[in-house]
Amino acid sequence: MNIYVLLKRTFDTEEKITLSNGKINEDGAEFIINPYDEYAVEEAIVVRDAHGGEVTVVSVGSEEAEKQLRTALAMGADKAVLINIEDDVEDGDQYTTSKVIAEYLKDKEADLIIAGNVAIDSGSGQVGPRVAEILEIPYITTITKLEINGETATVVRDVEGDSEVIEASLPLLVTAQQGLNEPRYPSLPGIMKAKKKPLEELELDDLDLDEDDVEAKTKTIEIFLPAKKEEGKVLEGELKDQVSELIGLLRNEAKVI
Repeated sequence: MNIYVLLKRTFDTEEKITLSNGKINEDGAEFIINPYDEYAVEEAIVVRDAHGGEVTVVSVGSEEAEKQLRTALAMGADKAVLINIEDDVEDGDQYTTSKVIAEYLKDKEADLIIAGNVAIDSGSGQVGPRVAEILEIPYITTITKLEINGETATVVRDVEGDSEVIEASLPLLVTAQQGLNEPRYPSLPGIMKAKKKPLEELELDDLDLDEDDVEAKTKTIEIFLPAKKEEGKVLEGELKDQVSELIGLLRNEAKVI
């Protein structure tokens, strides 16, 4: 089975993030595999181990994404591909990424493509479905279970607290939701093996694309941090006094009543 995973390098939202000139300051940011993409990598490995084949992890971005691709290889993926668009595209968007990935995949005869449901930085959830639309293959989003029998996939899909069971034929693209699996940690032997696994680097020219073909369809107007949370206030005294003080705070400071 020919399995591809779409992987994004993203900043760690658990770490402190700062802005410089209206952009995220990458010098002080910690970068990781997008957490939802970790579910995708894990599921691809599980499917490969059950049905044979190989797992190829694909990322679009800059050469810095090599670290995250090596992590995926250490988890158990077989090959990695980095499509470096840093020198060709200044401000790409979801259209840019999906166009590049689809162009790469169009002649790869993929049986299964797995992406994360959403990236924790942009939060659009567009790349997977866009890739499937360009390739003209079926896709199912937010999956929490995947079973494959021959050329048919049976999928359980999360739908706002409930679930939906869907059957689809291969080739198929799915996006991984939390609960699909428990991503493994790279082992020391896995990390050592990852150093020798193939990691191919491509550019737009290798895909017969130019800048105009992948020009962003959207424009970011502003990036800003959430408002700083103020310290809480502990009310003291008799209960009736606390209630009176609380009402005063809600009316005069919070202005919600």
